[in-house]
Amino acid sequence: MAYISSHRTNGNVADLLAKVVATVKDALHRRTVYTRTLRELQSLNDRELNDLGMSRASLRHIAHEAAYGL
Repeated sequence: MAYISSHRTNGNVADLLAKVVATVKDALHRRTVYTRTLRELQSLNDRELNDLGMSRASLRHIAHEAAYGL
């Protein structure tokens, strides 16, 4: 007995590929924001960080929030 699938996909391969490319670009951009922010914060001395109300221990968390949100 033959089986015929009537399942249809919405969109096409080009749309799927465009979504994947957009997702990768967004991820790379966010990673760039994270690394740039972290590098800039790490370049500050402890007094400058204290003036901003930040501690050196929280820099990764702050950079993560800047790039990815809460």
